[in-house]
Amino acid sequence: MVKGSAMQDRVAAGILETAAAVLAERGEAVSMAEIAEAAGVGRATLYRYFPNRDALLRGLIEVATADLRELIAGAELDTVDVRDGIARLARLSALAGSKYAVLVHGAKKQLGDRAEMERAVATPIRELFARGVADGTLRTDLSPQVLFEMFTGLLEKSLQLVARGELGVESAGAAITTVFLDGAGRTHPR
Repeated sequence: MVKGSAMQDRVAAGILETAAAVLAERGEAVSMAEIAEAAGVGRATLYRYFPNRDALLRGLIEVATADLRELIAGAELDTVDVRDGIARLARLSALAGSKYAVLVHGAKKQLGDRAEMERAVATPIRELFARGVADGTLRTDLSPQVLFEMFTGLLEKSLQLVARGELGVESAGAAITTVFLDGAGRTHPR
């Protein structure tokens, strides 16, 4: 990613924001030309900032990791009970929006700094799940790692729904929390 003047930084940030939304909405098959068009820039401009798709994805992962690191630190997961921690995670992930979905995809493709992602993003979540298993809040027949994978899968899919306008941010956070903690079964008979 090109670093430079404030104007260049704003253009790069705008491209990344648009690319995250387009990738979350349309999936990985979206072309660089489609991203440039959606961002309102020419392909030459897009390639000046991000010379290839991997550079664009690395930029997205860098921004998403930084955003989530701040959000997770601010959530103070170690100061609340597990259910509240999970609700906070669901809400902040929904607020992080499409960048989080790109982070999940990028992590699967092993782009970006995996050690930093693990330390800043995954470790606090795994620690919360380990605490939940230990105190009986969460199932003991599933490891914290399995719970982490299931939770992030729910996050990823709900963010796609938000990107497509099928679910609002607040609704997504609430749905993630209740489906993860309580399942999808009807809780109150009609």
